Amino acid sequence: MSDFELNAHSRAETGTRASRRLRRANGEIPAIIYGGKKQPTKIALPHKDLAQALENEAVYSQMISLSVDGKPQDVILKDLQRHPAKAQLLHADFLRVNKKQKLTVKAPLHFINEDSCVGVKAQGGVISRSLAELEISCLPADLPEYIEVDLAAVELDQIVHISDIRLPKGVESVALAAGEGHDLPVVAIHKAKQAEEEPPEGTEGDDGEATDAAETSEGE
Repeated sequence: MSDFELNAHSRAETGTRASRRLRRANGEIPAIIYGGKKQPTKIALPHKDLAQALENEAVYSQMISLSVDGKPQDVILKDLQRHPAKAQLLHADFLRVNKKQKLTVKAPLHFINEDSCVGVKAQGGVISRSLAELEISCLPADLPEYIEVDLAAVELDQIVHISDIRLPKGVESVALAAGEGHDLPVVAIHKAKQAEEEPPEGTEGDDGEATDAAETSEGE
């Protein structure tokens, strides 16, 4: 059972002008459903409904029950186009889900126990994140809302790689499946950079005097 439900209707008109009319007159955005053994279906759905669903980060990695003309189907959000300057959605791509076939999606990473991290609390380090999401492969029933990265025991100058993350049952990393060379860093604890020390007193004056002497010498 999906936690997300959206309603849409099929559309016949395509093109830039038709898409603009949808957005301006109806408050809808154009979208498409593809995948499986069916032909791609062009649809439109209320902008406000999709925008509200997107407030929950889990919608990017969870199944969505998308009802088109009253007929529901299971999909995942595969791609999303946003306006470069406005808080406006322009287009969405949905992929049909076969519950017996594995999916490849990007799941958000949640970093936990940052405050109690050994490298930060006891050793004065700072947290440096390299990844915010992880590409995973699993069956639709095993899709996680997010993946936790526990930082409690991470020490100063230690790097956590993808292989160090404990993935949920039935979930595998796409990167690790490609080989050891793809075991990317996820997060690290580094020593905090200290503010640069001010130059010793008189340094600027000495430089200035040396410069002035050089200029005088050149003038002569």
